[in-house]
Order: sequence, then C-alpha cells, then structure tokens
Amino acid sequence: MTPNLLILGGTTEATALANLMAERGLRGTVSFAGRVDRPRRQPLPQRVGGFGGVEGLARYIRDTGITHLVDATHPFAAQMSANAVHAAQQAGIPMLALTRPAWQPQAGDRWRHVPDIAGAVAALDTAPRRVMLAVGRMHLDEFAPNPQHFYLLRLVDPPKIPPPFAEYHVIVDRGPFTPDGDRALMQEHGIDLVVSKNAGGSGASAKLDAARALNIPVVMIDRPALPDRHEVATPTEVLDWLAHAGTDLGV
Repeated sequence: MTPNLLILGGTTEATALANLMAERGLRGTVSFAGRVDRPRRQPLPQRVGGFGGVEGLARYIRDTGITHLVDATHPFAAQMSANAVHAAQQAGIPMLALTRPAWQPQAGDRWRHVPDIAGAVAALDTAPRRVMLAVGRMHLDEFAPNPQHFYLLRLVDPPKIPPPFAEYHVIVDRGPFTPDGDRALMQEHGIDLVVSKNAGGSGASAKLDAARALNIPVVMIDRPALPDRHEVATPTEVLDWLAHAGTDLGV
C-alpha cells in the first residue's frame, strides 16, 4: 500500500517532515488549525481549519483516503492530540506522534514547576515584576487577574485586540532565537521572571539559556497528559515507522 499521510502540523517538526516527504516523492497533506495568520509554506498540499472533533477527523481520513496519521502539533495542543488518537482508532489507520522532547532543568536553572496555565496565573499573584510571558497569544487573557506586572510578549502575529495589561511591550517575531539575543532582550526590558510552557526543542530554548545566564527564575508550565500513543522525535523516525506500518515504502 502506498502511503498517503495526514500531518497535523504547525511546528518546525511538521515542516521538516513535509520537506523530507517531498524530497522522497511521498504523498501527504499538512493540516493547520488556523491559529497563526501566516503559517510556514509547505512543500506538500495543505489545509487550514478544524475537523469538527473526533468524528469529523475520522470522516476526513476516510473520505480522502488517508492511510497514516502523524500528529506533529504543538506539545500543548492537548485536545487535537487526543482527537488524533481516537480518530485514528475509529478510522482504523496507524497513528504516530512526532514531538520534541521536553526540556529538562540544567545546573543553574531556577525553575518552579506548575501543572497548567491556571497554576502559572496563581504563581504571578505577587508584588509587581517584569515578566517575559512566553505562553502564546491565546492565553493572554487568562493572566488578566495579575495586571500589576509589566509583561514582555513575543508573538508570531500581532494581537488582534490589545492585551489586558496596563504595562506591556509586544515583539512580533518568529524563532528560532539565540541565547545572546534573548539575553540582550531581557536586559533591555529589565526582565526578572520568565513564564514558559515546556514546549521543548531548540527553536524556543534560547530564553531558558538567557534566564540561566542572568540568574532569572522561570515558572515552567508542565505538559498536559495525553492518551497513550507511540512517539518519535525526528522525521527520519517517521519514515522508518512508515516502512514497517503496512506500506510498500522503499526506505
């Protein structure tokens, strides 16, 4: 069976997989949730928008002849990842997660672990700080209960409405970033606390390197729990999986 992949994308790993598949002449589609205004261009056909839950995703898989599903969404896209597991089971196709390993604290790190966004909000119930808030634009409103801080926000797209903070600065930029650049950024804005999701990977780790160098504490939001699934960390491992998942892929 010749594979026809559906890649749930939006990450650098998804783009790398699409590039590798295009190089090998493999067939597939990259799907974006539509939360970023300017998704990275892909060498494979792409679609944008939700599927309508588990049933909708399973229906799309059947209607378009998808043979394999790869979840390469952000590690915090918990609902989509759960839907992918259940939809693949419902449609009767193999499913794999391509996900970056979580960051681990190193010597010199001053991490305070919290389980979720609500835990991070609670951790900011303090006297005024100068906070680099690296949680993405979708969660900004949840930090409104703590307006006493200055917030440095680095976003892929400009916010459509002003953030709910009295003092803030928005930088519109897309990684990967560098430790030296993030260190200079934190010093420029007098940052004394970083709030970050444990996204993993190298593209966004610069802020952690900078925080370590500057002895700045980090509120680290742990990853959400997901259903059991097989995970790999590189696009090459995805092709290895394909070669052993009932296809005639010659790799």
